[in-house]
Amino acid sequence: MAIATFGAGCFWGVEQFFKEIDGVTSAVCGYMGGNQDNPSYEQVKSGTTGHAEVVQVEFDESTTSYQALLDTFWQFHNPTTPNQQGEDHGSQYRSVIFFHDDAQRELALASKAHQQTQGYWKEKTIVTAIEPIERFYPAEEYHQGYFDKHDLPSCHIALY
Repeated sequence: MAIATFGAGCFWGVEQFFKEIDGVTSAVCGYMGGNQDNPSYEQVKSGTTGHAEVVQVEFDESTTSYQALLDTFWQFHNPTTPNQQGEDHGSQYRSVIFFHDDAQRELALASKAHQQTQGYWKEKTIVTAIEPIERFYPAEEYHQGYFDKHDLPSCHIALY
């Protein structure tokens, strides 16, 4: 199994999109990239901890690839809006790819470059950060599988 971590706005929708990919064995909502140990949702939501809402994805590389996850990542959020996804504003909603090794870093950089020059977002500037992993803090249990627990529509876009 391999691990990938993505931030693309509210983690509920991000989790849902990744869970639907064949080969993804788990998708866990959490926090990464901040300056406080064990932050709570309320602390992260306040924008004072520096964390992004992220989803950590475990996937079977014999069934799906990191590139396939990257392709999905670009399809369900707007990577051109700094610190914002839809109505959600703040650095906790930033577009970010946390890479786990050099291979992921290279693929993420190439994927971003491709999206910037040939992808859906080529007419705008992509602001997605590509950063090394930091400590992952799983979000509180009530955030896990949120759309499975509640009959709500996704807060994310689906481009294609």
